[in-house]
Amino acid sequence: MDLVVKRPPSMRTVFCNIARALAVAVVSVTLVGLCACNYAPAPNGAYDAASTADCLPAIPLVDQNGNHVSLASLRGKPVLVDFIYTSCPGPCSTLTSKLVGVAKDLGPRLGSQVHMISISIDPEHDTPKILKGYAQRLDADRSGWLFLTGTPQAIDQVMTAYKLRRVRESDGSVTHVETLFLLGPDGRQRRIYNGVEVQSAVMSAEAENLASRG
Repeated sequence: MDLVVKRPPSMRTVFCNIARALAVAVVSVTLVGLCACNYAPAPNGAYDAASTADCLPAIPLVDQNGNHVSLASLRGKPVLVDFIYTSCPGPCSTLTSKLVGVAKDLGPRLGSQVHMISISIDPEHDTPKILKGYAQRLDADRSGWLFLTGTPQAIDQVMTAYKLRRVRESDGSVTHVETLFLLGPDGRQRRIYNGVEVQSAVMSAEAENLASRG
């Protein structure tokens, strides 16, 4: 009978085997951790809200049709909120156009399940009539979407709830607010969006998801 002598593995082979085992272990632990945490990275431009403040205070405003509206009356459904002004040279119309995409995605759910409001930060200029023209021009004059104005004091109070403030530049223009907010039915922030980065489909999907959870 022939005697077969097995050579001991080289040190290089031993190190390679150890490295492979460690790599498999790290990957396994990572996958288990991700599954346990139900990990889902936030879409581009969408972030968890940092504020727990009431963002639908009982402050009287006026919509594009001249109707008096208290923000508190919008409780009970998710609300998408942005801040615009009609003489804005570009960013505001970009935000409004993205919300037009949300409105199209929502279809009949806009108004019945989700509200949208665009609040003027230039109330000295933006009357209901001017807001109406702005909304019509951008295909945004839709049921369930309110364009709101009010006294400068009322607008300042609303913005305080969002930890924002109006800043008027030396040329008379108003500093842009490029953040959008998704509020829950209780009026508190659930998500905030970078208006430059976020896609309409992200906001509509998250608003629908929030509405479906009641």
